[in-house]
Amino acid sequence: MMKKLRISLINIHGLLKGSGLEIGRDADNGGQTKYIYELAEFLSQHEDVEHVHIFTRLIDDPALSPEYSVPVEIINDKLDIRRIPFLGKKYKAKEQLWEGLDTFVNGAMQHIKQHNIFPDWIHSHYADAGYAAAELSSVLNIPFAHTGHSLGFYKKKKLIESGENEEELEKKFKFKARIAAEERTLELAEFIVTSTEQEIETYKAYKNFELGKYHAISPGIDTRKFVPYYYQENDSDKHMEEAQRKYWVAESISKFLTNPHKPIILALSRPDRHKNLNTLIEVYGKDKELQSMANLVIFAGIRKDIAKMPESEKNVLTDLLLLMDKYDLYGKMAIPKKHDVENEVSIIYRYAAEKRGVFVNLALHENFGLTVIESASSGLPVVVTKNGGPSEIIPVCQNGELVNPQEENQIKKALRNILTDENRWKYYSNNGATNIQKYYSWISHVNHYVDLINENLSVSSTGIKKQHYPNINISRLKRKIDHLLVSDIDGTLIEPKLANPGLKELKAHLTNRTDKMAFAMASGRNLALVKKVIDEEEFPLPDFIICSVGTEIYYTNGKDYILDKGWAKFLAGRWKREDIVNRLKDIKWIKIQEEEAQNPYKISYYYDKEHYNHDELITALGTGWYKVNIIPSHGQFLDFIPKRASKGNAIKFLCRKWSIPLSNVIAAGDSGNDVDMFRGSVKGIIVGNRSAELADYETTKSIYVAKNSASEGILEGLKHYKVIK
Repeated sequence: MMKKLRISLINIHGLLKGSGLEIGRDADNGGQTKYIYELAEFLSQHEDVEHVHIFTRLIDDPALSPEYSVPVEIINDKLDIRRIPFLGKKYKAKEQLWEGLDTFVNGAMQHIKQHNIFPDWIHSHYADAGYAAAELSSVLNIPFAHTGHSLGFYKKKKLIESGENEEELEKKFKFKARIAAEERTLELAEFIVTSTEQEIETYKAYKNFELGKYHAISPGIDTRKFVPYYYQENDSDKHMEEAQRKYWVAESISKFLTNPHKPIILALSRPDRHKNLNTLIEVYGKDKELQSMANLVIFAGIRKDIAKMPESEKNVLTDLLLLMDKYDLYGKMAIPKKHDVENEVSIIYRYAAEKRGVFVNLALHENFGLTVIESASSGLPVVVTKNGGPSEIIPVCQNGELVNPQEENQIKKALRNILTDENRWKYYSNNGATNIQKYYSWISHVNHYVDLINENLSVSSTGIKKQHYPNINISRLKRKIDHLLVSDIDGTLIEPKLANPGLKELKAHLTNRTDKMAFAMASGRNLALVKKVIDEEEFPLPDFIICSVGTEIYYTNGKDYILDKGWAKFLAGRWKREDIVNRLKDIKWIKIQEEEAQNPYKISYYYDKEHYNHDELITALGTGWYKVNIIPSHGQFLDFIPKRASKGNAIKFLCRKWSIPLSNVIAAGDSGNDVDMFRGSVKGIIVGNRSAELADYETTKSIYVAKNSASEGILEGLKHYKVIK
C-alpha cells in the first residue's frame, strides 16, 4: 500500500485564516488566497492524503484580526495553517517581503524539524513562495510543484509599455528578484500547474521554459457553496441564515436603484485597471435601451474611504464614479462599498440569476476565469472576455458568449441577446449549472493533482529532478541527534608537524558513526581549502561545514555544497564591508590577503606579530567597532567579520534550525578563534597541542583540556564525555 502523503502548501503573502477570508481587501487578497484555501481544504479530504499544512507569514498587527498572529491554527483534523514570523509584525505588501525570504525559509525549516512534520511534497504559490520552496526542496531533498498565479515578466512589460520608469519599477516591485525566482522555479520544480493549456504558452518568455514540465489542471469551485439559484436548503437553520444573507445582499444593491426589480448586469472583481470595468460602464452608459432593460451592478472590492486607498485602486474607483456621473446613471447603477466575500459572493450570483440577469467579465486578459465558473454554477449566464482561460471554459460549458473586451458593439450585442431571449437565457443557465459539476469541481481537480504527485514520487526513489538536486546527507539532521561533534581542522583534526596522531582511529569512528551522531567541520579556511582537506585526507563527509571563520555554512554530499542563505541573511544586518576596508587602509602592520581568502562577510589580513595593537584597530574602526569581530590567529592571520559571525554563533544557528540541544554539541579546537565555540552549554575539547592563546585553560565541567595532541586529543575528549567507549 502506498504511504499517505503529507503535503505543505506555501503561500507567503496576503491574509489566510480559517474563518472569513478577506478577499478584495487589497491587491494581495484576491483569487489566489481563495484558491489556496479551498485547494488545501479539498486536498485534506482526499483518501491518499495524511495531512496538509499551509505555511504563511505570521502577522501581529493591531489593524488586523488577531487570528493572523496564531502560530498554528487547526482547520480540521487533517489541515492546519502554520505561521512563520519574519520581517517584523506589521502586515506588508508582497513586494516588501523579498528581502526576508531567507529568514522565512529558516523559520519554516526550524518549525518542520521541531514539530517533526517533514513533508513528502511541497507546493508553492506565486514567485515568493517559489523561491522558498526551491530552497527548502534543495536542503530537505523533498520534491515540489509550483503555481505561478501571475508572472513578473508580463507585469514589468505592461508597466514599461505604459510609460513607467524602469528604475522606479525595480525599487517598487523588485522585478529582478521575482523573475530570477521564477526562472529557478522552472528549473527545479517537478512540474508547474497552470489553469489552462493557453497559460503554458505564457512561460515561453522565460529562459528556462524548456526545463519546465507543465500540467494544466482547471481550478475547482466549491460546488457545495455555488449552487444553482433554484436550489433549496433542507437544513432549516442554514435556510434561515441563507435567507438573512440574501436579504442584506438585496438591500445593499437595491438602495442604489429606482427600479430594483429589473434584471441585473453584474460585474464582480478587484478595482484593477486590467479588469476593464470602465468599458462596461461605457457600453451601458451609451445605450438607453440597455438601461431600460436592466440595472448595472458592480462589486469592485471593498472600500471604506477611496481617498485613503492605494494609488492604483483609488484611480480605478474614481474613474468608475466619474463615468457613472458622466452618463447620469443614478438609480440605474449600483456600486456597493463592501460584501462578505466568504459568504455572500455565491448569494450575489444567485440573486442576479433569480432576476434573470447576466454576469460580465471584460478583463483584458484572464488567466483562468474563476468568476466565470462560479456564476455558471449558480445558473447565471455570462458575457466574458475571449482573451485567456474563458475561451477554454465556454466551449466546454456552453454557458454564455465570448467577446473582445475592447469591442463595445460586440459586448452590447451579446448582452442584449441574452437579456431579450428567454430560451437562450435558460439554455446558458442550465448548461452552466450541470457542466460545472462535471468539469470544474474541486474534487476532480484534487483527484487529478494527487495522481500526478503519486506518479511523480514513484518514478524514481526520490521523485526529484535528479540533475538539479544535490542529495544532501540530511537524513541525519532530520532525526533526533544525541551528539554533534564540531571540530576545527588545522591543528585540531590534522597536525602534519606531529604526523597526525590518532587521525586514523578518529576517521574510523566518524565513518562508522550511527544516525544518532552528526559531524561538522569548523574552520578559518574557505570552502575550497576545506574540500581539499576532505579529499586529501579521505575524511568521511561532514553533515555540514562552518568555514571562513564562521561566516559561511554549507551542507554537503561530496559533489555539491549548498550555502545556507538564512545564515548569510542573518549576517548581512549592520555590516558595512567597504567602510571597514577603507578605515583600515592606513594601518602599517597589516597587509590584505589574496582575493580567494576574502568573502562578503570576511575581510582577511596578514599581520606583523611584533607590532600587533588592538587599540589602534578599534580607534581606526571608529564608533562602529562594536559591530565587528576582530580575530587574530596563529600569530599571522587577522580576520574582521560581522559581530554576529563566529563559529560559536554558527553552531547556535544550526542547532536552532535543526532542533539540536546545545548541550548535545561537543566542539574541539586548538587556537584563539575556537574559544567562541565553547560558549553556553556546549561541551568543549581543547587539544594538547593548543596555541599560546589557550595556554591558561584548565579542565572544568564544560571544557576538557586533553593531554594528547590533535585527533588523539579529540578521541581522549570524546571518551571523557562518554560519547565513545
